Amino acid sequence: MTKQYQKLFWAFAFAIFFIPSLAHAQLKVTVDRGGVKAIPIAVPNFSVADGNADLAKLGQDMAGVITNNLRSSGLFKPLAPSTFIQSDNSIYQSPNFNEWRVINAQALVAGQVSKANDGRTKVEFRLWDVFAEQQMVGMAYMTTPQNWRRIAHIISDEIYKRLTGEEGYFDTRIVYVSETGPGDARIKRLAIMDQDGYNHRFLTDGKTLVLTPRFSPTLQQITYMAYYNNKPRVYLYDIDTGRQEVLGDFPGMTFAPRFSPDGNKVIMSLSQNGNSDIYTMDLRNRGVSRLTSNAAIDTSPSYSPDGNYIVFESDRGGTQQLYVMNGDGSGVRRITFGDGRYANPVWSPRGDLIAFTKMLKGQFYIGVIKPDGSGERLITKAYHVEGPTWAPNGRVLAYFKETPGRTGRSAHVYTIDLTGFNETRVETPLDASDPAWSPLNQ
Repeated sequence: MTKQYQKLFWAFAFAIFFIPSLAHAQLKVTVDRGGVKAIPIAVPNFSVADGNADLAKLGQDMAGVITNNLRSSGLFKPLAPSTFIQSDNSIYQSPNFNEWRVINAQALVAGQVSKANDGRTKVEFRLWDVFAEQQMVGMAYMTTPQNWRRIAHIISDEIYKRLTGEEGYFDTRIVYVSETGPGDARIKRLAIMDQDGYNHRFLTDGKTLVLTPRFSPTLQQITYMAYYNNKPRVYLYDIDTGRQEVLGDFPGMTFAPRFSPDGNKVIMSLSQNGNSDIYTMDLRNRGVSRLTSNAAIDTSPSYSPDGNYIVFESDRGGTQQLYVMNGDGSGVRRITFGDGRYANPVWSPRGDLIAFTKMLKGQFYIGVIKPDGSGERLITKAYHVEGPTWAPNGRVLAYFKETPGRTGRSAHVYTIDLTGFNETRVETPLDASDPAWSPLNQ
């Protein structure tokens, strides 16, 4: 959490009214590769106890964000407010379950906002199983009005977790490369936004070309590449302070920096005399260790969540394929043997899959494969699609897609469910590439 978030948000959150629901299994989302059976859910405007007009607007806005989050996941079917029978102000205290069953709602979100004595805003919500007439979870949060959108994301995560059995991903951010200008003179800046595209801001001014931003798993830091005086360097960017730091001047080219799971190292590829190998830098002492030594091109390394293994791409076998090695560089083994070329591997936060980009017969694909090389599955394809990155729950992928047009190519960030279901574009002010998903905000 940035210092700004700490000032805006932190009061405290506490659980209330929790009653285990025997009907939980009835509401669990069913997802498979063939599609999804979405849960019909009602999210009325959060009520206001004292009739405060500002709070009423806040309650309406929060319900809207929660509705959009749940809908965007593809796992929920929010019902139209025009179908609601019960009034907003009476729902929180006493839902009329018969009226919600009439419109086929299986789950009901009832919320309330009020002003605390110290001037902060209190936000409460309850999630109900309509058919069992049981409360599934209840939470309350103390915050400032400016932080209402983040509270809505946190509530969305609670609902998602309770109804799917998996961790949510709505209280997260995405850093990416914002692009503008003609193809031969693109201006590329670091930018950051909430996962739904809101709270957008630029982190760099565009005076230097930036590439491949990646979040630290433990700190509010980003590592990325930038060209300074036409020389590539690896930087650290502190989101709290805006301070940038050069990790080091390495001879030759540097590519694809990424943090280790504990945040203490950065792994990357360094190219010298046309040969690219994989190195790590310990951020505590700036010590550099070489992990591969091969005449081929080894690049795009990514750690497994436990830090014990590294996946990377290499052409050491004659074509561009994926390899896995131990964390110390030993035990290298090839895991892809299919047609086409493989690139941009990134290990799932769950550890069970590796996402990648594949190029085959003029098409680009985003796919996943198990770490032992089995179960390869292509999720989406396009004229040019690249740069997969995982949501922290390992359920959703983001990537960027380029499409050709009359005035040149345009690039945008998309998200998609692991099953290949529910591809959704994330709106950005300008073209967007190289997304990287943050961990859950702390």
